[in-house]
Amino acid sequence: MSVLVLADHDLGTLSPATARVVNAVAQLGPVDVLVIGEGVDEVAKAAASLVGVAKVLISQSDAFASAPADSAVALLETLAVRYQFVATSAGSVGRDVIPRLAAKLDLMPITDVVKILGPNSFERPIYAGNAVQTVTSNQPRQLLTLRASAFRAAASGNAAPIEPVVATGITTTAKIIAAHRTESDTPDLATAQIVVGGGVSVGSAEGFKLIETLAKKLGAAVGATRAAVDAGYAPNDWQVGQTGKIIAPDLYIAIGISGALQHLAGIQGAKKIVAINTDAEAPLSKLADVLLVGDLFDVVPQLIAELDRLGVKS
Repeated sequence: MSVLVLADHDLGTLSPATARVVNAVAQLGPVDVLVIGEGVDEVAKAAASLVGVAKVLISQSDAFASAPADSAVALLETLAVRYQFVATSAGSVGRDVIPRLAAKLDLMPITDVVKILGPNSFERPIYAGNAVQTVTSNQPRQLLTLRASAFRAAASGNAAPIEPVVATGITTTAKIIAAHRTESDTPDLATAQIVVGGGVSVGSAEGFKLIETLAKKLGAAVGATRAAVDAGYAPNDWQVGQTGKIIAPDLYIAIGISGALQHLAGIQGAKKIVAINTDAEAPLSKLADVLLVGDLFDVVPQLIAELDRLGVKS
């Protein structure tokens, strides 16, 4: 049995999610990683360094920049016949590519996998994370998207060979007109070990700066509830929850978040939760391992001041 992993990358850097996917699927058989795009030589080198990777396939074409999903599916359709498993993270790329590929191959994709029980058995959350479904699939080929946050990352130190793959005959009627990016120097939200999240109780985009300051002090990623995003307090790519990003940090600090069901669905993998809230009866307050009852505008500045006193630098 062999596995092909479609690598996630951005701005010439391999996404941490790819290392987690590689580690997760290594139990299924030898793992090859496919890197597609333009100017992705360094990405391929980073993928080749992951323990568990047998080889890296690299395909470079301007078609991958103009219409990444269509072009990726066209290439994957030709490569998939060599593999029993095709997997990628359940991020924006995976959610776009895998269902398209499944339609082309007339297969059922298995999405949001959080545990691999065997070559044809997988666990995935359903009902907004309130239940876990065991899926048994007897298809000749499995197409998987994995929640990267549910798995540990593969170690580095490997030196897998890198082989070029020529992408020919790729045509598409779609193209990217514009891309809008939120600049941030914080860790990737989906794979961060510490996440500081803010809710609509923060009150404004200016008030959300307090959340960002604490996150920087802790070297953490910044998250937000859908209500905070909808109110314009935080950018869309910070949204955590059923309709946002699914996270599983070692520590989640929830500030001014009551805990709507959709938000709780996105943080169920968190190992420790600290809640700061005036309402001790809020759903997230009851779920938290540690609860600080108080006004966030009093508590958070005190936390930042204590971190400063201890010499913690941003």
